[in-house]
Amino acid sequence: MQNSSVAPQKTQPADGNSSNRSCRHRDVLKHLNVTKNNELYSMTRPGSAESPLKVYLDVLLYAILDVWWQGDDLSWNPDDFCDISQISLPMHLLWKPDLTIEEMTEKDKALPSPYLIVNSSGWVMNRNDMVVVSTCKMHVYKFPFDVQSCNLSFKSVLHSDNDIELVHLGGSWNNDWSRKMMRTQSEWQFMDMSINNRTVNNFGLTQNMMVYTITMRRQSALYIVNFLTPILFFLCLDLTSFLISDTGGEKLSFKVTVLLAVTVMQLILNEILPSSSDRIPLIAVYCIGSFTLMMLSLVETILVLYLMEKDSASQDNEGSSSQLKEDSDSEKISDELSEAVKTLTLLLNSRKEEMKPGNEARYWTRVAKTINKVFFIVYITADIVMCPPGLQVALFAPMAPRCRFNQ
Repeated sequence: MQNSSVAPQKTQPADGNSSNRSCRHRDVLKHLNVTKNNELYSMTRPGSAESPLKVYLDVLLYAILDVWWQGDDLSWNPDDFCDISQISLPMHLLWKPDLTIEEMTEKDKALPSPYLIVNSSGWVMNRNDMVVVSTCKMHVYKFPFDVQSCNLSFKSVLHSDNDIELVHLGGSWNNDWSRKMMRTQSEWQFMDMSINNRTVNNFGLTQNMMVYTITMRRQSALYIVNFLTPILFFLCLDLTSFLISDTGGEKLSFKVTVLLAVTVMQLILNEILPSSSDRIPLIAVYCIGSFTLMMLSLVETILVLYLMEKDSASQDNEGSSSQLKEDSDSEKISDELSEAVKTLTLLLNSRKEEMKPGNEARYWTRVAKTINKVFFIVYITADIVMCPPGLQVALFAPMAPRCRFNQ
């Protein structure tokens, strides 16, 4: 076979003088001696044992990770290569820092970039789009008006702080760019992202760790419309049931229907709330309180119906006994004295009725109406006290003094 060599391309400057500058990327690779057979650049990390290699991190939402580090013997003079200031190399040709996210629970499913960028100063850049599924402890005490803070902790898998030092790359523009991207999300509102560099002891290995703390606020409008407002309407419906007459069974059946509807809302709440909370959320307290109020209202309705039925039964028994006594007495006396006996009986019965409580109104009926009025006042007071957090701001801002809460 005939061997052929390719000479570096020459450029002709504007003044007509020739220049021996190389204008191809492969000439830069030959100058750096970066080939597939040369494993010197991929076998070990750059730098010396006297100082750790500084690896610069830059994290942006959504999830772009920039990693920079200084390589050994990877610099060149751009003037010698037609102002070529950077080249791209396959990933396997150079050493890469073994960075991982401590909170990540699933493997990154995004395809990694197949190339690295090397500039003329010897800096190597690795840019990857990442889909991170991580663990985060949720504080849902004020759900759905909660603010969550989640950490992304970057560290090396094997190298200690003597080998790799993580340095933050970037500034305030990271937050501005991330906030702009998060505007398209309906559930969460991006607030801030802070960076903290710390040193940790991982099973006897001292490592440098870069922690990104992402703070977000939940968008509560959807939960107010779909959950809090229906429960408030159910409370109003149960409150208006006091206007229904207590003589029939319509009021009892109506309260049972409303109570079942609130039970369904509690099942929905159980599916929405995460199970990792260490405190009972205020919205759960509000829902349980509403359910308890409606249950007490149902018990009160049953008690009122029982008292009114008892009063009605006693009146029926007295009327029937008086009629029987009157019939038996009229058979024993003579026809001549019947009218006189009837007159005396009526006078005695009227005298007894005057001595009984509730002559003008039945006694147990008055007790039932008193219980109804007292419970109505207690019901309204409890509704005002249990007003859900933030609801008066979102829905009833003009009536805020009438509905206060403690967050």
